[in-house]
Amino acid sequence: MSARAAVVIVALFAAAGCEGVLPEFDWQQMIDQPKLQPYEASSLFADGRAMQPPPAGTVPYGADGARAALAHGFVDGKYVERAPLPLTRELFAVGRFGYDTYCAACHGLDGSGRSAVADNMELRKPPPLVAEPVTRFPVGRIFEVAGNGYGLMPSYAAELSPRERWAVVAYVRALQVAHGVPLDALPPPMRSEAEHELATPNKGYVDPESKP
Repeated sequence: MSARAAVVIVALFAAAGCEGVLPEFDWQQMIDQPKLQPYEASSLFADGRAMQPPPAGTVPYGADGARAALAHGFVDGKYVERAPLPLTRELFAVGRFGYDTYCAACHGLDGSGRSAVADNMELRKPPPLVAEPVTRFPVGRIFEVAGNGYGLMPSYAAELSPRERWAVVAYVRALQVAHGVPLDALPPPMRSEAEHELATPNKGYVDPESKP
């Protein structure tokens, strides 16, 4: 760089630091941009519409059924009824970790909707995940809620990948099954353990309705 060029650059920086020397940048221009709204008329196209149909032969994102089910939880506008991943022990372990980390604070470790956080939510209580209507939801709907949020519940798409969200859905289904299995249907060792747990008072949670 020549000495003259260096002097010019220094002079420009000095002038930029002097208020009123250079015009201020109008940031509002980034908001007020000339553009056409979807249903607005436009003379640019022959049909006079701003919103144009996709070109012939265009394939929408997620058109492949398996890919759409994995990414969105629905195919052709319908929620999927079965998880698009193999239900392995590893998947349930991932789901339990994700559920305990992001879901249990409001919905409870057992999915009952009872937790210390839920007790202090006055506007709207989190619903139990092991009772109707959630037990009647297709798995695709539960997946979509985990990714997009619902009501006061935020989206967890940034915290959980699609595979991790499906793992959480699988774990929620396991909680629902465990919640509704009769004692007589359990194997003898598990039945004995369950009867012992039922006979042991729950000291970790106090039902607010039972408080004096």
